[in-house]
Amino acid sequence: MKKILVPCDFSKPAVQAFRYALDIAAQSSNGFVHLLYVVEIPVINDSMLMPVVPFEDGLLEEIKQKMLREFTKMNDKYNKDSVKTSIEVQFGRPAEMIQSYVANNGIELIIMGSHGAKGAKELFIGSNAERVVRNSSVPVIVLNNYFKGPIKNIVFPNTLETENQESLVQRVKVLQNFFKAHLHIVWINTPINFTSDTITLARLNAFAKRFQFKDYSVNVFNHLSPEEGIIEFANAVDGSLIAMGTHGRKGFAHIMHGSLTESLVNHTDKIVWSYVTKDNE
Repeated sequence: MKKILVPCDFSKPAVQAFRYALDIAAQSSNGFVHLLYVVEIPVINDSMLMPVVPFEDGLLEEIKQKMLREFTKMNDKYNKDSVKTSIEVQFGRPAEMIQSYVANNGIELIIMGSHGAKGAKELFIGSNAERVVRNSSVPVIVLNNYFKGPIKNIVFPNTLETENQESLVQRVKVLQNFFKAHLHIVWINTPINFTSDTITLARLNAFAKRFQFKDYSVNVFNHLSPEEGIIEFANAVDGSLIAMGTHGRKGFAHIMHGSLTESLVNHTDKIVWSYVTKDNE
C-alpha cells in the first residue's frame, strides 16, 4: 500500500481520511499520499439548441489556487512524519476522474471519508463513498471517523461462494499481514440462509484450509439481518475493520439486490475495506 489516493473536498470526513492515509503511508516503505480534489462543473445551457456555456478560465484558476492553499495548511498541520504527498485539482465528474487517476498513477488503495446516506437518498443516489466502492478497480477503505491506534482484529464476513474468491482472499491476506491482525472469518446465519452450525463450521474450516490462512478463527453468528449481524459481531470481537468483497452491481440490479458492502459503508462506524470481485475471475 505505497500509493494511496484520497478523494478530498476538505470536509471533516475527508480530512479524517487524509489523516488516516498519512498513518498508513508512514507504515509503508516510500509511502505516497495523493490528494485529488474534483470540481464538478454544472452544465449550463442558454437553450436546448445552444452549446454549454464554458466557465471562465480565471474562475477555474481561482478555485485551483484556493484548494492548493487549503491543502498546504492541512498537510502542514497533520503530516508530522513527512510522508510524501501531492495534490491535483481536476474538473469533471468525480467518479470518472477518480478512476482515471487511479489508472494513470498506479494507485494501490483509495481511502475516503463518508458522510453516510439514508432513506430515499441512499436508495437512488447513495453516498459518494458508496459509488466509489461500487466502481473501484482497487481496494477502498472508508471510514466515518479518524482511527488512531493499531488494528488488532479484522472481521471477514464470508458467503462461502465457490467462485470469485481467489483475488479477494489474496488481498485480504495482504491486508491482514500489513496490520499483523487476527482474522475473524464469520458466517452470518439468518433465517433466510439458515444452515446448521455443524455444516457451516465444516465449510468455513475447509475454506480457511484451502486458502492457507494464518492467525484466524472461524465463527457462526446468528442474526435476523446480515448487515446488523456483521456490525454486532464486529462489536463483540472488538473488530476495528470489516473486510468485504462486493460484486459492484449497477443500475436496476443494484436497486433490486443492493450491496451489503455498500450499505455497511453508510451505516457502521467501523472502518470498511472493500474490493470489487469480478464475475470472470
